[in-house]
Amino acid sequence: AEDEISLFEREMKEFWTKFKSIYGPEQINQILVLRDSCKESIKVLSEKWSKKLKEGDLMVNKIQEYNNEILQQSQRISENQEHFTKIKANVNQEEEQRKLLLDSIQELKEELMKKKEIIASKNQVAKERMERLCKSKVLFEERIGLEIRRIHNEQLQFIFRHIDHKDPDKPFMFTLSINEQGDYEVTSCTPPLDCIAELQLKVRETNNFSAFVANIRKAFTALSYK
Repeated sequence: AEDEISLFEREMKEFWTKFKSIYGPEQINQILVLRDSCKESIKVLSEKWSKKLKEGDLMVNKIQEYNNEILQQSQRISENQEHFTKIKANVNQEEEQRKLLLDSIQELKEELMKKKEIIASKNQVAKERMERLCKSKVLFEERIGLEIRRIHNEQLQFIFRHIDHKDPDKPFMFTLSINEQGDYEVTSCTPPLDCIAELQLKVRETNNFSAFVANIRKAFTALSYK
């Protein structure tokens, strides 16, 4: 190793001696100045590019941060979009339910109004029939010895006398009302008559109340002779 170093140093001296013999001091100085100038330029460029590289690294890091932030914002936007979609779906569902509820309420109101109209109409019919019955009271009492009494629940009680020839004061009676359908309905009969259901059906069909009362009296009279 020492021989190699000695050989290298000797060759360098020979090269330098030969170089100085070829080039003069002035040329050597120019080369040295050029060398120093190149070194300085390289140093300046190195520092400049080193600074640029650091700025580039900072820029890359900043861009990466921006990308990460954008990614996070995109994820939040996606989550918010999903949340908004769920809220919108719930709102639409609630709106549909509200609409159905309003429609049901409207239908119930209309149905209630119809029922009120029907009830009012039936009440009017019942009232008119009851008034006609009351107006007929005097006529019945005078002609066939019938007493009519208004009792509970807007019912009329019809009491016949002078039917049983053995006991003229013995009462034969039936109670009449107007049902929800506006029809005549016998609620009691004393003594019972087998034909009362048939007579009730007939008066509903013909609406001939005078004949109905007369037929019941005839049935009571026939019963008294048995």
